[in-house]
Amino acid sequence: MKPEEQIKLVKSVGEEILTEEELTELFEKKTHPVAYDGFEPSGTNIHIAQGLLRAININKMTKAGVKFVMLAADWHGWANNKLGGDLEKINIVGDYLIEVWKACDMDLENVKFMRSTDLINNGTYWKTTMQIARNSTVNRIVRCSQIMGRSEKDALQASQIFYPCMQCADIFEIGADITQLGMDQRKVNVLAREIGPKLGFWKPVVVNHHMLQGLLQPPGQDVSQEERMMAMKMSKSKPDSAIFMNDTQEEIKRKISKAYCPEKQAFENPILEYCKYIIFSKFDNFIIERPVKWGGNLEFASYEELEQKFVNGELHPADLKQAVAIHLNKLLEPVRNKLNQSKKATKLMEQIKEFNVTK
Repeated sequence: MKPEEQIKLVKSVGEEILTEEELTELFEKKTHPVAYDGFEPSGTNIHIAQGLLRAININKMTKAGVKFVMLAADWHGWANNKLGGDLEKINIVGDYLIEVWKACDMDLENVKFMRSTDLINNGTYWKTTMQIARNSTVNRIVRCSQIMGRSEKDALQASQIFYPCMQCADIFEIGADITQLGMDQRKVNVLAREIGPKLGFWKPVVVNHHMLQGLLQPPGQDVSQEERMMAMKMSKSKPDSAIFMNDTQEEIKRKISKAYCPEKQAFENPILEYCKYIIFSKFDNFIIERPVKWGGNLEFASYEELEQKFVNGELHPADLKQAVAIHLNKLLEPVRNKLNQSKKATKLMEQIKEFNVTK
């Protein structure tokens, strides 16, 4: 694959790339650059942005020739007081998260699964973390608190101050040429770009993917951009804000039917986001079934065509929602089946159900 073709694939993942020129140089130098993404194991549900959408994005990256590392960041969850600060429980959720990724048709030949425990045991991790901490100010690290779902206004525990330094160290300990995380992780990735060369490392290329919007109505404009971003994310503490990987067909239909989807509006419309980032990545055509008296069935080959019809008022939100629920279930049903048939995944989920915690 030519570099320009690789760049096109990566751009289909990244809402922002720092920088495209550096990415081009990287593909010219390396046949198989290394990228990584990490997830803090938290809560007892895995939503589709963590599971299905990650598989979609990673498969695009590996198709471009990238070797990928998926990191279940267990120690980070411990530092962030997830699951009551119980590292054993966090590890169990991390192991289940890996099983979910495997069930999502991820390109397993080009993906390596790790836990942060693996990095921490390599002998150099804490030295790298300390180097990053010594070359950063407390104020700069606190400004990165968004990466762990916190605000600069929050009273942070000392362990949470370590978190951004650890996540920055992950990049260099993994040997990642590319950080491929969500836009909410931007600040720590920029920190890595700035601090890497100072410490004798490299400047990683940043590919920030779009954060899939939650299903609930967004907050008003009277809050900061950072607060809006955090409020619009899917939240495990608000189950109706997200479709989870183990949701039944009935649950999917119920949540989508209640979702925010203003008529003729594409901006901040979560149902259209599901179409753009998930459905059109997995289906060649998107079919919306309607009675003849309401115009009959519609078939779309591109998201742009769908959005235009919706904004023009030629497609009602109720018809769109019904079709989205059907297509989402088609994607999640085989994943649910694989997880139910897996003895390992079943055992892990049985353990997780006993935790009785959501954060």
